[in-house]
Amino acid sequence: MSDAGSAAISIRGARKVYPTRMGLSERVAVDDVTFDVAPGTIHGLLGPNGAGKTTTLKMLLGLARPTAGDFRVLGASSRTPGGRARLGFLPEQPYFPPQLTGDQAMRLYARLSNVPASEITSRIAELLEAVGLSGRGDSRLSAYSRGMLQRLGVAQALLGRPEVVVLDEPASGLDPVGQRDMRNLMMSLRAAGTTVLLSSHQLSEVEAICDRVTILNRGAVAAEGRIEDLLNVRGRTSVRVKGAAGGLPPAVVALTDDVALSGDTAVFSVPDASVRAAVDALDDAGVAIVSVAPKRESLEDYFTALLGRSDSSKEVSS
Repeated sequence: MSDAGSAAISIRGARKVYPTRMGLSERVAVDDVTFDVAPGTIHGLLGPNGAGKTTTLKMLLGLARPTAGDFRVLGASSRTPGGRARLGFLPEQPYFPPQLTGDQAMRLYARLSNVPASEITSRIAELLEAVGLSGRGDSRLSAYSRGMLQRLGVAQALLGRPEVVVLDEPASGLDPVGQRDMRNLMMSLRAAGTTVLLSSHQLSEVEAICDRVTILNRGAVAAEGRIEDLLNVRGRTSVRVKGAAGGLPPAVVALTDDVALSGDTAVFSVPDASVRAAVDALDDAGVAIVSVAPKRESLEDYFTALLGRSDSSKEVSS
């Protein structure tokens, strides 16, 4: 975890408790969540429905009153105008006045974001092009599809040139091309030095672009770290080869039990200590080695296994 003082976003001891049944009991939605987001990175916030992701984001943004916790953006409290001024936000389900056109809505939010009047027209054109809505600024929002409204939501989040952007399910409602465009936009923001906190259910998207992730389950942090560190399978190396249509050499088959074969291409893993023996056997058999790298599991598999372990431990301790 990075030093909170140098973090673009710092959340410490976040807790949110909702009273129920006329105050006779309570429901803990978020319980002691702590993590940092390093400047200029894309940080994924993951978890199943009800894990506390959106509540945590709302407390960070000042949209929900925390029961406890400290929330900072670039060193300033996110609950003050100074902290919020450097922050852009896309909610999970953005709402815009349907009677306005895209251009009118963007002008309204530009004024609210204190964009200089002399820059508003050029800034709107720049952002509408960036999110794939160039030429649609004159259309009323009532005629926009869900995906178009999502794109407009991202554009409004970037109006004030924020140094930190919080995106809650930015690919929701987008087709595969739109999802690709959204990934490219987030990576371009990172390249420009903007920090992105991404809450998403699309694990392939998170795995492709995030530097670090924080996984919540039942309101608490279940795991946090760099994608590579979380997904690397300790003690095993993955090997990809070509020319294996007739099968792998017996010496290699004896070292592995997870061969995936497609045509003459095979992918398998061996214990780290057996890599040299496997490489020698493949070379002797005339099988071309394409790559040798630490074995990684998919984020989906890691996520599923982690939540299963977390739920089991809670059941045992309860």
